[in-house]
Amino acid sequence: MAREAGIDTFAAAWADGAVVVDVREPGEYVAGHVPGARLMPLSSVLSRVGELPIDRPVYVICASGNRSRTATDWLGSRGIDAWSVSGGTLGWIRGGRPTATGAHQSAA
Repeated sequence: MAREAGIDTFAAAWADGAVVVDVREPGEYVAGHVPGARLMPLSSVLSRVGELPIDRPVYVICASGNRSRTATDWLGSRGIDAWSVSGGTLGWIRGGRPTATGAHQSAA
């Protein structure tokens, strides 16, 4: 079962420079995302797991938390310290947190 981090916990980690992976589709990401989040659509997560660090937590976010839980399970089974952000990007935005729009980034 995926481990989850609440919006406040995630916000503190984000402020400290946490790795954030957005597993939504490019159009969703471009419309609004957590600043600094790296785009890695759910369909590409398994093939791109090697792009993620194994020595620090990775926070996985989607629109509401469903896709991020799936990705977190997959990543955890491959040795990544992954955390699903409960409430997702919608919760982030509703909380008045900063949001970026425009061109997407790839995970590095």
